[in-house]
Amino acid sequence: MRILPALCLLVLAVGLPAQAAAPPPLIEAVIGAGVLKEPSAGSSVVMPYLIAPLVVDDKLFAYAYVSSTIIGPSPAAAVEIRAKTPFIQDAYVRDVNASPIGKASDPQTVDADALAARMLADARRIVGADKVIGVLIVQMQLRQLKP
Repeated sequence: MRILPALCLLVLAVGLPAQAAAPPPLIEAVIGAGVLKEPSAGSSVVMPYLIAPLVVDDKLFAYAYVSSTIIGPSPAAAVEIRAKTPFIQDAYVRDVNASPIGKASDPQTVDADALAARMLADARRIVGADKVIGVLIVQMQLRQLKP
C-alpha cells in the first residue's frame, strides 16, 4: 500500500518538468530581411523586458510588458548585438515613449507588427543593418491601470 502513493508522486514529479518547460506562445513572427526559417545556434540575443506605455486620448491607459529577442545573421553578429544591448534598450525606451504603440483603429490594443518594425529599425540603427536580420516579440502582457 505504501508503494502506490510513492509511485504516484514519482509520476507527478516526472510529468511536471515537461509542462513547466513549455515555451511561451509567440505573438509576432520574425520581421527581417527575407524569410527567416530557423535562426542558427547562438545568433539570437534575448533583450531585457521593455515597459511601454499605452496612451488613449492623452491619458495613460495601460503598460505593455514586452519580451523580445534580436536575431543576428551569425554568432559573431550576436556578440556585437550583446555589446550594444544597453544602447538598443535605451533606443527602445525612447521610441515607445515618443510615439504611441496602440493601433490607429483601436488605441487600446498594441499594434505588435508596427512595434516589432520600430524595434527592428532601432536595433539596425544602433548595431548596423547587416548585423540584425530580425526582431521577435516573444511575449507581451498588458496591465491596465485601475481607474
